[in-house]
Amino acid sequence: MKIDVEHIAQLARLALTDPEREKFAAQLASILSYVEKLKELDTSGIEPTSHVVTIGNVMREDKVSPSLPKDDALMNAPDRAGDFYRVPKIIE
Repeated sequence: MKIDVEHIAQLARLALTDPEREKFAAQLASILSYVEKLKELDTSGIEPTSHVVTIGNVMREDKVSPSLPKDDALMNAPDRAGDFYRVPKIIE
């Protein structure tokens, strides 16, 4: 297991001390033993999912409402060209 930790540390460009290697080796062994325990479960009748809980659309329904009048929308515009905002040219 220590070899695995050293290899992972090298891939992640981590410099580990000996105590850190031992600690991470124990943690990795614990994780891998839990994964082995999960492999014992019979999941043949269970469909794969991407999320544990059902995800639904959280958007609200669109409701038609009156728009802001043009003059009110353009009232505070620093530069105006008729019924439009005038903005600086950004494309050459």
